[in-house]
Amino acid sequence: MSAPVRLVPRSRAGIAERLALSAATDAGAHIATSEVPGWLEGHRLSGGTVVRRIPFAELGHWSFAPDTGDLRHSSGRFFTVEGLHVARPGAEWQQPIIVQPEIGILGILAKEFDGVLHFLMQAKMEPGNPNLVQLSPTVQATRSNYTKAHGGTEVKYLEHFLAPERERVLTDVLQSEHGAWFYRKRNRNMIVEVDGEVPVDDTFRWLTLGQILQLLRLDNIVNMDARTVLASAPAVPAETTALSSDSGLLTWFTGERARHDVHARRMPLREITGWRTDEFSIGRVDGRFFRVVAVSVEGAGREVAGWTQPIVEPVETGVVGFAYRVFDGVPHVLAHARVEGGFLDTVELAPTVQCAPSNYAPLPAEHRPPFLDALLNASRDRVRYSTVHSEEGGRFLNAESRYLIVETDEATTPTQPPPGYHWVTPGQLSWLAGHSRYVNVQARTLLAVLGTVAPEHGAR
Repeated sequence: MSAPVRLVPRSRAGIAERLALSAATDAGAHIATSEVPGWLEGHRLSGGTVVRRIPFAELGHWSFAPDTGDLRHSSGRFFTVEGLHVARPGAEWQQPIIVQPEIGILGILAKEFDGVLHFLMQAKMEPGNPNLVQLSPTVQATRSNYTKAHGGTEVKYLEHFLAPERERVLTDVLQSEHGAWFYRKRNRNMIVEVDGEVPVDDTFRWLTLGQILQLLRLDNIVNMDARTVLASAPAVPAETTALSSDSGLLTWFTGERARHDVHARRMPLREITGWRTDEFSIGRVDGRFFRVVAVSVEGAGREVAGWTQPIVEPVETGVVGFAYRVFDGVPHVLAHARVEGGFLDTVELAPTVQCAPSNYAPLPAEHRPPFLDALLNASRDRVRYSTVHSEEGGRFLNAESRYLIVETDEATTPTQPPPGYHWVTPGQLSWLAGHSRYVNVQARTLLAVLGTVAPEHGAR
């Protein structure tokens, strides 16, 4: 006789509301928000980590493959630096690209204290961070890390994410990473709730979402991996109307994916054109965009104490920003269907502007990124958000961007934007971020703070 069938609710009601309560709670049960930067700085000073640039010849366990010139680890694990050829109508280029097919885990533990969800955040050192130690998820690990390909120690709290009780999972979605520097890279973004005792040492702290949102107003405090996990969580929509219906938005976005004819293929690193390799770097002949360099990390206080690795270094601080307008009382941001060579699909929704301005300095005005000047030249009273955040510190060195949300008007950002751009509400963006390959990692950073932004000029 078969066991009786037991049906369960299709969804866990109230998750978004519980997260909203945590977001509205700016005083945590364990540490004052004002103490967090000092706590992180204390770990930076006590860690004694030294990151120095080295020539490629000093990389341990890394070498250029004799047949392709690809930069590889002797274990065959971690990642490779290969070449990528991208062709689309009107544009074609070659570049180095990080290939890391493993799906890593970016996981945050959640637990209620005094009826409010708190999140277990880590003071984590990453060699590419400008200040080394930033606020990170509970678990931030590639498969090579947590299977100990480096011969290191166990990843703390990993067991909560490898086989979680499904009814304790608050969010779980595969998200893309930087499509300009990674080839089809994805990570599993998770928030898992626990109710039992969780031993915590001095490298971890429980914080409310409201505390984290306050910290997101400070430069280089909350790391990229924490930002993307939090942006992937369900949110209570603050609006019930929009310029486009949800189905209309999906139709527009699907059309954008269909109309872009993008062909990207991996190729031997040694064969890419327009780039040159010397003792210390692989960079473009004209010095634009980024270069690949090598670093040595000593005294890391991580699963292993020290290592060497290749790492991508952008040539300057980027500008990443949303144009923000209020239509009939409803906030909207101007999203861009952006093509990047490393995306699994042709485009993802990106901020209005995402670039390093000097890369376009030699070009005539009509070839500068649309709306760049509108964001850069905005008066201070129109800037709703402006903070410097660094990108993923495990693969990128000093990769910082000024993240902006700027209130604009009809003159600078019209209601009917040019092809490739679309006005979306924060609720619509959050809805799409709950699914894979819709919202890119830079837009997810801004999504994490959109709910805290309020207009000061009314409808425009």
